[in-house]
Amino acid sequence: MPQPPPCDNLPRIIRAMLLDDFAFELPARLIAQLPAPERAASRMLYLDGATGALNDTAFSRLPDYVAPGDVLVFNDTRVIKARLTGAKDSGGKIEVLVERVLAPDRVLAQVRASKSPRAGSRLRLGAGAAATVVGRQGEFFELLFESCADIFALLERHGSVPLPPYITHAADAADEARYQTVYARAPGAVAAPTAGLHFDEAMLETLKRKGAGLAQVTLHVGAGTFQPVRVSDLREHQMHSEWYDVPQATVDAISTARARGSRVMAVGTTSLRALESAAAGGTLTAGTGDTRLFITPGYTFRAVDRLLTNFHLPKSTLLMLVSAFAGMDNVRRAYRHAIDQQYRFFSYGDAMLIERTPQ
Repeated sequence: MPQPPPCDNLPRIIRAMLLDDFAFELPARLIAQLPAPERAASRMLYLDGATGALNDTAFSRLPDYVAPGDVLVFNDTRVIKARLTGAKDSGGKIEVLVERVLAPDRVLAQVRASKSPRAGSRLRLGAGAAATVVGRQGEFFELLFESCADIFALLERHGSVPLPPYITHAADAADEARYQTVYARAPGAVAAPTAGLHFDEAMLETLKRKGAGLAQVTLHVGAGTFQPVRVSDLREHQMHSEWYDVPQATVDAISTARARGSRVMAVGTTSLRALESAAAGGTLTAGTGDTRLFITPGYTFRAVDRLLTNFHLPKSTLLMLVSAFAGMDNVRRAYRHAIDQQYRFFSYGDAMLIERTPQ
């Protein structure tokens, strides 16, 4: 009687990854509405992706997890005052959320109104600012600002900080300071790279004294980071586009660290996406461009060993990225633990330090 083939030779059927694989119940009380009293005062959950081990600690202990020669990579983007309110010439109220600056007088933006404006419509924004709708690119409107030589200066005068939709209070002066990293340099983001919000100058100096290398990338975080995934089968999801820059100095610092056996830590998912986008060809290479990199479990990481991040929304692309980095079961267990232990979630919440699971 013929014997069946060995199990290893049987065809394997892998089901599509579904949005519901990344669902979890989060009590509303754990959504941080305000930052911690001091930047470095947050809690931190450590997850070892290799063993699944968890450790409750504090962000102030981060240097204990960093060895001399390790490199931390920060996203130095600067959040702009991207939210504007005003009215159409017809009188209808509008809200504009700038997504990307295209030129000194031109932007892509979301426009919320009772009726979508048509090309040629004029929008009055703030005290004396005005823009014309040039056209539309998908869900975004292209706006041309009148008599504008510096859109960043205009937004600084007339705009407000674009806090995430799950933060319920209107942005105030405190948010202008705290929804911005202390090392922010390049204006262009409409959402903060929130893992970086935990760092103060004292922490950065402590890491330098320990012998860690501090490197920078730029990725201008778009409002699309808050957009829900609207498909059940993740293969059908279209990632929003974001502009990034990985300088040669950062590539050199990482190459040197690799050569001596040191580790690379991405501070935030945005730093990770910039590095992995620059390494998409197999080797980390300096350069700029747009990225739509969508990282889900099964992705092979090329540039990053460790990730410092916050706790993310259910069913979000960021939770999918973290699950790819540390393993789905590990992340599910870590999030259950974080909820049980009353960690604070999302932009103003606590931190999580993750060792990558073996690939």
